[in-house]
Amino acid sequence: MHECRQRCVRAVQSKDARFDGWFFTAVLTTRIYCRPSCPVAPPKVENMMFYPSAAAAQQAGFRACKRCRPDASPGSPEWNDRADLVARAIRLIADGVVDRDGVPGLAAQLGYSVRQVQRQLQAELGAGPLALARAQRAQTARLLIETSDLQMADVAFAAGFSSVRTFNETVQEVFALAPTELRTRSRRGTTTTAPGTISLRLPFRAPLTPDNLFGHLIATGVPGVEEWRDGHYRRTLRLPHGHGVVALKPMPDHITCQLSLTDQRDLAIAISRCRRMLDLDADPVAVDDLLSTDPVLAPLIAKAPGRRVPHTVDGEEFAVRAVLGQQVSTAAARTHGHRLVLRHGEPIGDPAGGLTHLFPTMQALAGLDPESLAFPKSRRTTLTTLIETLAAGLIDLGAGSDWDRAREQLAALPGIGPWTVESIAMRSLGDPDAFVASDLGIRYAARALGLPEAPRSLIAHARAWRPWRAYAVQYLWATGDHAINTIPAE
Repeated sequence: MHECRQRCVRAVQSKDARFDGWFFTAVLTTRIYCRPSCPVAPPKVENMMFYPSAAAAQQAGFRACKRCRPDASPGSPEWNDRADLVARAIRLIADGVVDRDGVPGLAAQLGYSVRQVQRQLQAELGAGPLALARAQRAQTARLLIETSDLQMADVAFAAGFSSVRTFNETVQEVFALAPTELRTRSRRGTTTTAPGTISLRLPFRAPLTPDNLFGHLIATGVPGVEEWRDGHYRRTLRLPHGHGVVALKPMPDHITCQLSLTDQRDLAIAISRCRRMLDLDADPVAVDDLLSTDPVLAPLIAKAPGRRVPHTVDGEEFAVRAVLGQQVSTAAARTHGHRLVLRHGEPIGDPAGGLTHLFPTMQALAGLDPESLAFPKSRRTTLTTLIETLAAGLIDLGAGSDWDRAREQLAALPGIGPWTVESIAMRSLGDPDAFVASDLGIRYAARALGLPEAPRSLIAHARAWRPWRAYAVQYLWATGDHAINTIPAE
């Protein structure tokens, strides 16, 4: 996108918010960079430069605009729609891998050499993994400065900086303000609501229809791990340095997010996982434009555009829950999940609500007694085999996973068929083209709409929906009266 100067100029001159995150505009005269929708008067065309990432603009010596805050714009939808090396690397960097394990750790997870990873990222994003991680640390620091009362030294280390001096220099360079000046000047729209709680806004590209997104998470939520309370979807989070509780509420132009963390170093990772769970970096216009070419889907999209795919904060957790949900009702799957959590989950306190546990790790479930499971022997074998495989690290369902390889490995396990594989691909891996053709709700919708009902025939018809078949699933599911399609009354 950033290489097509004419398109970028048009987007900036029209202040088109759809392109926020796709590219960044740097102004040669002022040495600042902005998002395309920046409300200030557009600069002269000859003074514009375009970069594919905030990190590239910062590395070139530009500082973030104080008006449009380009560092807080939605991320590029490309990184969640692709499964190549660069996209996988970006997702892992957002999940804090570079801060925890360095560039060698990132390369090891990707299965490439450090040099290959650096070369690919530099070629496509104009910045290497360290610069991208630095840009993320700067944004995390800004959030902590504006939304918490932490001492600046604590902010520095919580954001991932190695020293207070580096923290001060980076904040000054990126935002053209010292940390203390930033705290005094800002705090607009992001305030601490309770001790230990950070409140912020998660931006998204409009339109967004939240009904199926939040409805699905609420209706399928595991008691103790997830709940609907006071108009918020709340759940526990297992994070690298501790745990947390997040409360999310849809608003017309953003998602309200309240985070309570046991270790502030997990802030950026928690935000990244929540954004991924809610599919907030999607490009709904591109998705809906393509799906609307099908006359069957067009009326559904016109009625409620911008449906998102509900993902997950933990790929392994959802894989286990997918097996628990095989051939049973939503209520039964929740019951099975709740029993598993009570026996093997890690208890936590939740003064603000009724959450009681973290979902158990695969290592905690590895000693599971199959006889304690209240379902058929074949499904017990499926579940215990999946848990053993995940506990041994043989299948990667994380942010940097190879989607095709994960599919092949899952399909090779006993009792895991196309419905389970595609459900995991859609929810855990985040593949926008995953398609659960054999799902009962999809078959009912196909019959009602006059589409082919048999899975093979429906897959053939759905080729025209690629690469957005997971979004087509949301529109088809929405034709039913299942609880996953509505947000409960408060």
